[in-house]
Amino acid sequence: MDKKLEGKKIAILATDGFEQVELTEPRKALMEAGAITHIIAPESGSIKGWNHTDWGDEVKVDVKLSDAQPKDYDGLMLPGGVMNPDKLRMNPDAVDFVAAFMKENKPVAAICHGPWTLVETGMIKGRKMTSYESIKTDLKNAGANWVDEEVVVDNGLVTSRKPDDIPAFSKKMVEEFA
Repeated sequence: MDKKLEGKKIAILATDGFEQVELTEPRKALMEAGAITHIIAPESGSIKGWNHTDWGDEVKVDVKLSDAQPKDYDGLMLPGGVMNPDKLRMNPDAVDFVAAFMKENKPVAAICHGPWTLVETGMIKGRKMTSYESIKTDLKNAGANWVDEEVVVDNGLVTSRKPDDIPAFSKKMVEEFA
């Protein structure tokens, strides 16, 4: 893979309960493309992944959310997992962090349940998106045009449905972040 993202800094916002493969695989694609990635979480130390049906590995937090500045990043990635975005969307600082990327029209990529946090920004009305099927009504109620497709790109917003979509998601995310 060429270094399309050389010199780019990408924020990955997550907390305990992120779907492990939805953080690790897209992050790997970003780093292989030359990006610097920072795991940002409400707490410092580490966060614990969810691996399908049980707790997974811990991932080191690079920057505590209260210390993170959206202006320092070129893009934002939101992994899924049910617990992760459900906790983040209840955190006003996390919602403000995500909203800042949307306001600045910086690229944002969200997979599976990750778009749940985007709902809370109030900024997805009219956007073409996909997600895990169980949250499609939430996205529709927030005004998104929900479709059942492997990967959807709408003006810098990249969304995918599930872990099976990670290869397509990662490819489009790298393109949009470049």
